[in-house]
Amino acid sequence: MKKNRHIIREVEENSIASELELEPGDELLSINGQPVEDVFDYHYLVNDDYLEILIKKQNGEEWELEVEKDYEEDLGIVFENSLMDEYRSCRNKCVFCFIDQMPPGMRETLYFKDDDSRLSFLQGNYVTLTNMSDHDIDRIIHYHLAPINISFHTTNPQLRCQILNNRFAGDIFPKVQRLYEAGIEMNGQIVLCKGLNDGEELERSIRDLSAWLPHLRSVSVVPVGLSRYREGLYPLQSFDREEAGKVIDTIESWQKKLYEEYGLHFIHASDEWYLLAERELPQEEVYDGYLQLENGVGMLRLLETEVTEALSEREGDDRTRRVSFATGYLAYAWIRRHMDRIQEKYPQVEILGYPVKNEFFGEKITVSGLLTGQDLIRQLKGKDLGEYLLLPCNLLRSGENVFLDDVTVEDVEKELQISVKIVEEDGASLVAAVLEREAGTAHRRRQMYEQTDCSHCWKA
Repeated sequence: MKKNRHIIREVEENSIASELELEPGDELLSINGQPVEDVFDYHYLVNDDYLEILIKKQNGEEWELEVEKDYEEDLGIVFENSLMDEYRSCRNKCVFCFIDQMPPGMRETLYFKDDDSRLSFLQGNYVTLTNMSDHDIDRIIHYHLAPINISFHTTNPQLRCQILNNRFAGDIFPKVQRLYEAGIEMNGQIVLCKGLNDGEELERSIRDLSAWLPHLRSVSVVPVGLSRYREGLYPLQSFDREEAGKVIDTIESWQKKLYEEYGLHFIHASDEWYLLAERELPQEEVYDGYLQLENGVGMLRLLETEVTEALSEREGDDRTRRVSFATGYLAYAWIRRHMDRIQEKYPQVEILGYPVKNEFFGEKITVSGLLTGQDLIRQLKGKDLGEYLLLPCNLLRSGENVFLDDVTVEDVEKELQISVKIVEEDGASLVAAVLEREAGTAHRRRQMYEQTDCSHCWKA
């Protein structure tokens, strides 16, 4: 095991660590006599109600501290490296990788490809398992960590090697079997590429993956995203309306079979498929409790439910407002429907809507989360934006007021001469942002590790 140094960056106020007089720059050496490999070990070991902690102070002194605390009570330590180990970069060269489709000149962190299983548990990232050793699997089973989110893409070993451009990519299935036999809960995803893993290959994948029910609780199918920066890359094509309908038909036929046997619909099409096919979204019960929201599965249906609930709790009145919203082309009509419902209950409220084309990445990219500040400025300049402009929270860089292209919210406000409200993903926040002048004014979105960020708001 590689020796990692666990340097304290911050000690939270009024925490156990503060009472122990720990300071930034101190180093954690061991807990209960055991070395700490990474964040998994740390969280597992500190859960006990009695701890013996070995700390190396900045002056070289070693302090052995005894701690009595409540079970699972946190010590209040923030480490310089949140994983307490190096981040694992991706060994694959997937034919659909969006990072390979990024334009040059963007901030460095956006080009980092991670494939770190620990971020699957900490942040919900999907990992290919190609980076995972038997030791990693042993630790997941030992700690009974769950759920783990797995990027399958196909269950055909040879095809998986081709899609991931990794000759070892077809070797993961014994690992999945070990997780299944240990009762580890899993979720899966398939990025569907036209002419590669669709059609009969998709049927095969669903059939094979369903053998790991009920521990593999859900699998999402999402369409490949294609930017305009694909020179020299594998020749992929977007799905059209008819092809999207065929994908939905395949998935829904399997949902019926599997629900009868397992009580789970298991395989799910992301919202994008239904919007592409111009079909109504499934009813709420089909989503099995929304197990795949982070992949855009059911986000629009949940938003509708939340908007309905939020409006039912309001009486309606004659308040006056003129506001605007902007989002990606794909979800625009769906969001517009909800805005119309708000206007029905509040007749003096006018909501102006603008779908924004993604000229930065290319017009084939229609999801809101990849819109840039410069596209917003270019396409909204001179438009009637009312009192303020509503934007979905997934447009911003983690924890900051910055869009993907490093344009800030303040830049947008200055160029458009309008106040911007950043709207959180839930329906109640959307309704409040429209109706209440003080709601939704905070620009910053929730903090996550940028290089592996996959949070989605107004995803589709």
